[in-house]
Amino acid sequence: MNNYETVFILTPVLSDAQMKEAVEKFTNLLKEQGAEIVNEENWGLRKLAYPIDKKTTGFYQLVEFKANPETIATLEIQFRRDERVIRFLTFRQDKYAAEYAAKRRSLKSSKETVKEN
Repeated sequence: MNNYETVFILTPVLSDAQMKEAVEKFTNLLKEQGAEIVNEENWGLRKLAYPIDKKTTGFYQLVEFKANPETIATLEIQFRRDERVIRFLTFRQDKYAAEYAAKRRSLKSSKETVKEN
């Protein structure tokens, strides 16, 4: 199993419930394919670098997971079929990227712990 990271942008016209349902659809698809979800981050509504389909903002979502290469083809087909997704990017993390992602997650969780206290 390889480490992967995917970022996808959902159309900004969705309600919070619709956005969460779309994200759930893709995470459930990964789990059905035997992938292990390592981290999920909702980056929220952000401005796009350039307009896509006359839209200037979008809901960004990051998902880090471990999966077999065949899973990626299935996931990307679903991204292309879903009209709520306006862009996506999936890449395989090498050992350095995986270490950096783990370090970033641990720093983020330690900052959240400090904020709570």
